[in-house]
Amino acid sequence: MKLSEFRFDLPDSLIALYPSPNRDESRLMVVHRDTGQIEHRIFKDIVEYFGEGDVFVVNDTKVFPARLYGSKEKTGAKIEVFLLRELNADQHLWDVLVDPARKIRVGNKLFFGNGELVAEVIDNTTSRGRTIRFLFDKDDKDSFYKIIDQLGETPLPKNIHALRQTEPEDRERFQTIFAKHIGAVAAPAAGLHFTKQLVKRLEIEGVTMAYITLHIGLGTFRSVDVEDLTKHKADSENFNVPEVTANLVNQALENRKRVVAVGATTVKALESSVSAQGWLKPNQGWTDRFIFAPYEFKILNGLITNFHLPESTLLMTTCTFGGYDLIMNAYEVAIKEKYRFFSYGDAMLII
Repeated sequence: MKLSEFRFDLPDSLIALYPSPNRDESRLMVVHRDTGQIEHRIFKDIVEYFGEGDVFVVNDTKVFPARLYGSKEKTGAKIEVFLLRELNADQHLWDVLVDPARKIRVGNKLFFGNGELVAEVIDNTTSRGRTIRFLFDKDDKDSFYKIIDQLGETPLPKNIHALRQTEPEDRERFQTIFAKHIGAVAAPAAGLHFTKQLVKRLEIEGVTMAYITLHIGLGTFRSVDVEDLTKHKADSENFNVPEVTANLVNQALENRKRVVAVGATTVKALESSVSAQGWLKPNQGWTDRFIFAPYEFKILNGLITNFHLPESTLLMTTCTFGGYDLIMNAYEVAIKEKYRFFSYGDAMLII
């Protein structure tokens, strides 16, 4: 498929700058693949579509406050450092983005807070990318992340951050209730709609929650700059599919029950972990899987996802699962009905 096929006009007013007041009361569009029917519901109504033996697979990655503000040694110039991923935990080496990039060069020292954290720039990676080493003398990871937690800012996506300042409430709302393993610089948005009460209602109906971890990087939101999608190179993200999740999913498949991915990042982890026989296998490592049509899904028969931006890889994955014509038509309906888009927006259930 071509990039231009995923282009559509999205009014800026439909990009959600704030989440709905209650997580499970955002809007939910239900799209039926077999009939093409589209329903308009509230997210907590999702309980009505599932029952005994169905499995929801959720990404339990935890967002850390990856945006740091600091200053350069000597000049005191204000700088922003966005932590992308840890390259070496023992040496505190990180892959980062910097702004303004032209002022940050190899050898510069960067100070954060009142000097509680100091970093040295040791390499250039891209025009805005740098490798930095934090000069941190404690060995335990918890101490390091505690300081990051104190000094960092919630890493709202640039489409939101460009339109409003980060607020204290974002620390809690840009985190799912499932968050457990630190490592993401963006929240798995589909998971933001769940509450503990809703999970309990699903469990009463016989639905099992299973967990994978995929640490979402900025590559998930990186624009595609080639018309031919086969030439797009996705960034790698670290993931883990534990044995207990593989067993739960395979049992559901054997019993012809629904296996529902909560979010496109969950899809990536699952589809990167399929055995030659078509079963889910325990797996961990890095994946740069980019799913677009034509593609045959091996595991899933349900998907919960947010409404994505034009030309995004997340939209491409959604169209691949739901069918291009059906999903693009659903997006036309969503714009007409003023659904809210992007990380803090409304949700779609495809079954």
